[in-house]
Amino acid sequence: MRSILALASLLSLTACSSWQPDPEDITPVPEERLLAYQQPLENAGEVVVTRDFGLRGGGCYIAVLIDRELAARIHVGEVVRFQVPAGARIVSIETDPLDDTLCGKLSLRREKLAQVAAGQAVEFRIISDNQIGFDILPIEP
Repeated sequence: MRSILALASLLSLTACSSWQPDPEDITPVPEERLLAYQQPLENAGEVVVTRDFGLRGGGCYIAVLIDRELAARIHVGEVVRFQVPAGARIVSIETDPLDDTLCGKLSLRREKLAQVAAGQAVEFRIISDNQIGFDILPIEP
């Protein structure tokens, strides 16, 4: 009986953590949720953000911001690509300001600094974790 309780406790701790989707399971963010940084630029780079699969916040969009400007609304298992000027860029996630449901009432803000070179892609991953909630992490090449 103790081993069953221990296993159930362990599973409950990991049940809310996200997992990285397989490449064939990732879909692009639909055009109606792309809000900025979609036009090609000269001497620009690319910021790519993928959201993990997971139960925590699975019914909610997360706002993705570039330099603190709302750029897209992303759902689980989606990827979005932004065309950004080369240089230092702030890549952030926060509660979706366009959501008037309970999801929009949550509090979330995480930011990372990205050094983007012309012709370069910098990749990030949105995770959800039982301990820290949502976060955005750089993906190392």
